[in-house]
Amino acid sequence: MKLADLAVRLGCSPEGPADVEITGVAGMDEASESEVTFLSNPKYRRKLQTTRAAAIIVGPDVDAPGRALLRSDNPYLAFAKAVELFRPPSRPAPGIHPTAVIGPDVRLGRNPSIGPYVVIEEGVVLGDDCVLKSFVMIYRNAQIGDRFLAHSHAVVRENVRIASDCVLQNGAVIGADGFGFAKQSDGSYYKIAPAGTVVVEDGVEVQAHACIDRPSVGETRLRRGVKVDNLVQVGHSCDIGENTLLCAQAGLAGSTKVGRQVVLTGQVGVAGHLTIGDNVIATAQSGIPSDVAPNSIVSGYPAIDNALWLKCAAIYSKLPEIYAAFRKVRESTLGKTEE
Repeated sequence: MKLADLAVRLGCSPEGPADVEITGVAGMDEASESEVTFLSNPKYRRKLQTTRAAAIIVGPDVDAPGRALLRSDNPYLAFAKAVELFRPPSRPAPGIHPTAVIGPDVRLGRNPSIGPYVVIEEGVVLGDDCVLKSFVMIYRNAQIGDRFLAHSHAVVRENVRIASDCVLQNGAVIGADGFGFAKQSDGSYYKIAPAGTVVVEDGVEVQAHACIDRPSVGETRLRRGVKVDNLVQVGHSCDIGENTLLCAQAGLAGSTKVGRQVVLTGQVGVAGHLTIGDNVIATAQSGIPSDVAPNSIVSGYPAIDNALWLKCAAIYSKLPEIYAAFRKVRESTLGKTEE
């Protein structure tokens, strides 16, 4: 594909030779003389002159004399679209593998692709153009929309509702029993029946070995566009707002309400029965024990304003030195008092 054609396809403004032939995409270090790369993080700006790439997708404020460029307001998004152009995702041919087990009253949409050893229990409704890879398990009465993709060993439990254009990566479990037990007089625990459900709206992706739990009553809900990373735990009765990101190993206890466009980064823990407002960012390993106001950036445990946490973190490493100085002052003061 010529650079000029690629610019049109990506909605970029080209700078440099328009007839350069582009054969693929790669990172700045790996790109060859016929591939396109991108720059979105300023810390890698020094690589603009060392990368061998034929062209670089950059923002409007980047200066790179002598390099062929594709200017975009969102270089990372443009690169993502370029990846799809050169490496389009493959879809298996429609059909049902002979080892699949499908209940007699299951309603399958058009063009299903159902792989080896898939099990679909009674009462399930599956939309058009759905792909179920090997060993996927769909429990009874689940309702799933169009263009659903479930990778091997994903599980959709009973009565779960999933809308269209959703993806489950390997081992994701939607609708497992919530962690609910009532303590008895002898100290043992009585399981609370998880009679509720999970609702997953359009465009949600749940990645490998993440778990979305069902409540005893009501629902757990992932709203439109939510993305859930590997090994994330979403407890029962949580409500996750539109286009929120839950990054790797984040854990939400039950009845957490998360707003829109929130980012909980790696290993963030949320205590439960609290509300996190819209547009909040919680930095890695933060612990959230109480409500968080909208438009906040929080860090640490217990989570506090990020700017304050940075000051506290800077002081923490100096505490031994500060304490030693304090002891000297105290000892000096006590000595003068005794005199």
